[in-house]
Amino acid sequence: MSANPELFPAIGSVADQTEKLPVEAQTMEITLDEEKPVQEIESLCMRCEQQGVTRLLLTSIPYFREVIVMSFRCDHCGFSNNEVQSAGSIRPEGAVYTVRVLSRDDLDRQIVKSNTCTVFIPEFELTIPPGRGQLTTIEGLIRDIVTDLGADQPLRRVQSPEAYEKIEGILQRCREVVPNDDDEDGDADATATAPRPVKIPRRAAEIDTPPKAFTIRLDDPSGNSFAEFVGSMSDPKWNMRTYHRTREHNVQLGLVAADEPPKEVETEAEAEEEIGGGAEGKNEEIYKFPGTCSSCGHPSDTLIKKVNIPYFKDILIMSTNCDRCGYRDNEVKSGAAISAQGKRITLKVEDREDLSRDILKSESCGLSIPEIELVLQAGTLGGRFTTLEGILDQVYEELSEKVFASGDAVDDHHAFETFLAKLKAVKDAEHPFTLILDDPLANSYLQNLYAPDPDPNMTIESYDRTWDQNEGLGLNDMKVENYEEDAAISETDKAELGVKS
Repeated sequence: MSANPELFPAIGSVADQTEKLPVEAQTMEITLDEEKPVQEIESLCMRCEQQGVTRLLLTSIPYFREVIVMSFRCDHCGFSNNEVQSAGSIRPEGAVYTVRVLSRDDLDRQIVKSNTCTVFIPEFELTIPPGRGQLTTIEGLIRDIVTDLGADQPLRRVQSPEAYEKIEGILQRCREVVPNDDDEDGDADATATAPRPVKIPRRAAEIDTPPKAFTIRLDDPSGNSFAEFVGSMSDPKWNMRTYHRTREHNVQLGLVAADEPPKEVETEAEAEEEIGGGAEGKNEEIYKFPGTCSSCGHPSDTLIKKVNIPYFKDILIMSTNCDRCGYRDNEVKSGAAISAQGKRITLKVEDREDLSRDILKSESCGLSIPEIELVLQAGTLGGRFTTLEGILDQVYEELSEKVFASGDAVDDHHAFETFLAKLKAVKDAEHPFTLILDDPLANSYLQNLYAPDPDPNMTIESYDRTWDQNEGLGLNDMKVENYEEDAAISETDKAELGVKS
């Protein structure tokens, strides 16, 4: 249900309405008979214990949700503070927003950071833990980093030189992105008695020198953070994905008591949901193997379930979910014998309904989309059992992160953005495209919506593997019949050569 537009007007209309008011009217205390976009409340300043003013703005951000922007200022001591809080409920899933900053225009993108959001900038080796909520831009976020980290640098230089050098490297990268106006007017007359005008920092978008590319990632388990996209959600520099919260996330959000024991997987249906099941067919027993998390090293169980896919074969679904650090991994293995022939599946995707088809891509399967010149070799992404939309999302995330980090992507931003835009259009089914799965072991599967009748949009062809393919799969040296004769011949050779067993 959408919020009342009278209580939460769009942030753009609030800005336009405020600009049209006289300056004195923008800061005047409101009365009951006035309609003002900003409400003002007298509040106690926690620094000097005098009375300050808190301003509240109830607004909605397009394509996001309703928020409350709060600003406090004390005229006695000059202390000020800004914060943003969500006006809605906690979302059922967490969200990760990723923005690739390739030009200075990207620094103007709006950012909503809730008090449960963690910000990552991998290129700076910087992680900002959850703190106060903010409504700002990427440029504003970088400036806050410079201000917060630079405040204690003189003290660190004396007490901890190693920490000083590490943080100085981060600050240097940040200063390359945003202009540093502190050094300007350095020759100004310090003895001048005339008051200096308020200095407005020069916007980073006004600088001609392009910044070094970097990535902003917002990870919020409550789902109440946001990063602005440009134009539409097909923006190639912007991506969003959702995820299920772990128990640690629920404890941090106050949804689960810290001393409450973890919920055990009691029923087979719950276990199927835990390992990402949902395939039709006869349910098999679920096996649990204790192990350690490859991310944090704490004990973590791996669940394995055998599932029969109708009109295909048996598969093994393996799932690892660490409650300590949130690491998740899913993998699929074939549970049947090696096929005598390879298989090539070609699907003509025409609309979004085709994106809901189940797909099993084994480790030996290659994936290609000729319309955008996308070719994934065997082994990419490992074994996956998901939907067509899900695997295209995974391809987008993997390629965007790896290609963006490579030197070629930095040197040729235009080609990178063009490719990602094509990939986003494909995964949103904005136009028809062709999906080809080529698996020499025939262990991959694409759901037939017309089964048991043939699917008019899908063709399946079997082919004989080449010698090179068998060699790469280790099948040329594999012998499962009459191997006793080879063992007997080997013993005879040893006897003739006088070699003792």
